[in-house]
Amino acid sequence: MEDEVLILGGGVAGCAASIALARKGRSVTLIEREPTPRHKVCGEFLSGEALEDLHALGIDVASLGAVPIYYVRLAASRRAAEAPLPFPAASLTRKALDTALIATAIAAGVRVMRGRSVQSLSHATANLWQATLDDGTTYEAPTAFLATGKHDLRGHGRPKDPHQWVAFKMYYRLSGAQTADLADASELTLYSGGYGGIQPVEDGITNFCCVVQRRYFARGGLRWEGLLARMQQDCPHLAMRLDGAEPLLDKPITITHIPYGYIRRATEDGLYCIGDQAAVIPSFTGDGISIALHTARRAAAAYLAAEPAPVFQPKLRSAMLPQMRLAEIAANGLNNALARAVLPFCLRVWPGAMRVTARLTRVTQTAAVAPQAFAN
Repeated sequence: MEDEVLILGGGVAGCAASIALARKGRSVTLIEREPTPRHKVCGEFLSGEALEDLHALGIDVASLGAVPIYYVRLAASRRAAEAPLPFPAASLTRKALDTALIATAIAAGVRVMRGRSVQSLSHATANLWQATLDDGTTYEAPTAFLATGKHDLRGHGRPKDPHQWVAFKMYYRLSGAQTADLADASELTLYSGGYGGIQPVEDGITNFCCVVQRRYFARGGLRWEGLLARMQQDCPHLAMRLDGAEPLLDKPITITHIPYGYIRRATEDGLYCIGDQAAVIPSFTGDGISIALHTARRAAAAYLAAEPAPVFQPKLRSAMLPQMRLAEIAANGLNNALARAVLPFCLRVWPGAMRVTARLTRVTQTAAVAPQAFAN
C-alpha cells in the first residue's frame, strides 16, 4: 500500500505530525504497535509550550481532566523549596492524551493501523521507503516520519546509554492530607543516584515517575520495593509524601537505557526523525512532551515547504542544542551530593532561581498564547 507519508509510532509526536499533514490534504498512514493507548513511563507534565501546541491541534486538555500546575517544588533530604512556574502548565496522563490525539488523527483523515509492529524500514527504491510489519505486510511512501519514541527501530537506532538509566512510573492515591499538601505543584525529589517527579493528574490520582542509574537500582536489590525504600531513605520528603498512599498499579511501568542528551545529527533523504528519535532531554525539565510536539510541528512544516529531511534535521539540532546542553549541565548538578545538600537552601533564599532554570532549559519557544483554563 502506498501513501504520501508513513508515520511510524502513534505517540504524541507521531499523532501531532499526522494531524498537521492530513489537515493539509496529505494521505497519511500511521502505524502504532499498541492496540489501544496505555500508560507509559512519562512525567506527564504539560508546559506552556505543550499546551499551546495541543490547543492548535484542537485538543482541549481541560475537558480531559488535566490538572493545572502553578508551582514547582524541589526536595532533597528533609528540605524543600517552592517557586511559582514562569508559564502556565498542566498535568494529564499519557493514556488520556494519546487517546485524544489518536481520535483527532482519525477525524483528520489519517489511516491509523493499531496493534501492528514495524519490523523494518528500508528503501524499496531510491525514492521510496518501505515499512515491513510483523505479519509481512508492507507499506510504501516517498516520505517517512520516525516517531517510535523510546523504542528504537532496527537499523535506525540511537547510541547506547552509558549511565544505564532505568525509569519507573507508579500511580498512587495519596492520603487526604498529602493530596492537599501537594495541591497544584510538581515536585522534584533528589537522590544519590537519580531523581523523581511527583504531581497530581486527573481523577484525584498522583503520578510518581523516577529515573535512577542501574548501580543505584542494584543497591535496592534490583527490586521496586527495595528501590522505593532506598529513595525514601535518601529523601525523607518523599517518604512523607507517600505515607499512607495506595499504589494503583500491580507493579511499576519500567523502561531502560534512555540516552539523555542525544540529539540526532543527520538523517536520510525522505526520513524525518521526531520526538525522542530527534532529541532526548533530561526528564527533570518536564519538556519531553513539549519537544515531541515541537519537533513534530517543525518537521511537518519542513515537509510541506519541501525542505528535505537531510536539511531539516541538522537545523533542528542547531536550534535545540544550547538548551539541551544547559539541561544536561543542570542534570549533572542534581547528581552532585553537595548540590543536593545546598540547593533547597539556595532556592529558599532566591526562589527566582527556579524560574530562571525553568526558562533556560526550555527547548521550545515560550508560549505566546495559552488556553485560558491554564493561564496564570
